[in-house]
Amino acid sequence: MLPVLAVYTFAIKKGATVLSKQTVGILGYGLYLPEHYMTAAEIAAATGGMWAEEAIVEKLGIVKKTIPGPDDGTQEMGVRAAQDALRRTGLHPKEIDVILCVGEEWKEYPLTTSALYIQDKIGAVNAWGIDIANRCCTTCTAIKMAKDMLLADDEIDTILIAGGYRNGDFVDYTDKNMSMMYNLAAGGGALILRKGMQQNLVLGSHIMGDGSLARAAGVEIGGINKPFTKDNIAEGYKSLRLMDAQRMKDRLNEVSVPNWYHCIDESLRKSGGLTRKDIGYLAILHFKRSQHVHMVAELGLTPEQTTYLEDYGHVGQIDQILSLCLGLEQGKIKDGTLVNMVAAGIGYVWASTCVRWGKG
Repeated sequence: MLPVLAVYTFAIKKGATVLSKQTVGILGYGLYLPEHYMTAAEIAAATGGMWAEEAIVEKLGIVKKTIPGPDDGTQEMGVRAAQDALRRTGLHPKEIDVILCVGEEWKEYPLTTSALYIQDKIGAVNAWGIDIANRCCTTCTAIKMAKDMLLADDEIDTILIAGGYRNGDFVDYTDKNMSMMYNLAAGGGALILRKGMQQNLVLGSHIMGDGSLARAAGVEIGGINKPFTKDNIAEGYKSLRLMDAQRMKDRLNEVSVPNWYHCIDESLRKSGGLTRKDIGYLAILHFKRSQHVHMVAELGLTPEQTTYLEDYGHVGQIDQILSLCLGLEQGKIKDGTLVNMVAAGIGYVWASTCVRWGKG
């Protein structure tokens, strides 16, 4: 086995040249949440009596969730989150070298490039951009990609990760198989990653997939295989479905939880041999209440070491950014806290990323 070589860079400070190990950190984050909400009572009503309000709250863990207003397009919410990140950090947009857009494929105009829409709107004229899609794992995936790019390319110093999400538009609340997606919400998020930082360090990531579930869930109508016709348009816009519900549920029951824990443990190992006891805050996506409670306990954490997104719903790949923001605002994340970001997305993909917040 070849030896692992540390990557170094020369940092110039007040005329002196200092040899330091190369690092990548989070310069800052941005968030955009619509002002409109759908309550548990409204979700229960939309199911036509299949679900009671109490069950929506207690079992599915949704008190309310954000829903888009008339101007909350997917690309536009990504722009607003990016602008928020620029305001919070004071970074000039011309300093951005690359934009990795984590926004969804459901957007204002199909086949347009969301990363370049964001580039234009925020004035990042020196950046090139690309859209990446890994469903609700896209942010964790983008963090790994951004870190790898920053360390591999001497001409890339700053990367913006940004995007919007509103896949809840496609949910048919009368579909009994879709209760796992009643929580789909709306919003935008952004992260700015920078080379050479000495705080908020991005550590290890681990991602794994199961392609046998690639078409077990998705929007069934409106693509090449089942295109829109004059007779199916209304149905098509509510056709986010489990297209192979029983096989998907059986397979997830078999592999999902073990894959999640494997990703968490591997991301910790890749972060310098850390273990579960080192986790200080769990930035995890929204899912049903019992599963959240079980995972927090299984990892040896307390409820105060995470944030359950019952007042927001599942904003797709934006959940990790939202949870990070809430954890900081609520004082749950402090200097030196090891933040573990955890995600899963239909396809099926699982991911975990570690960040050492502050200077600890």
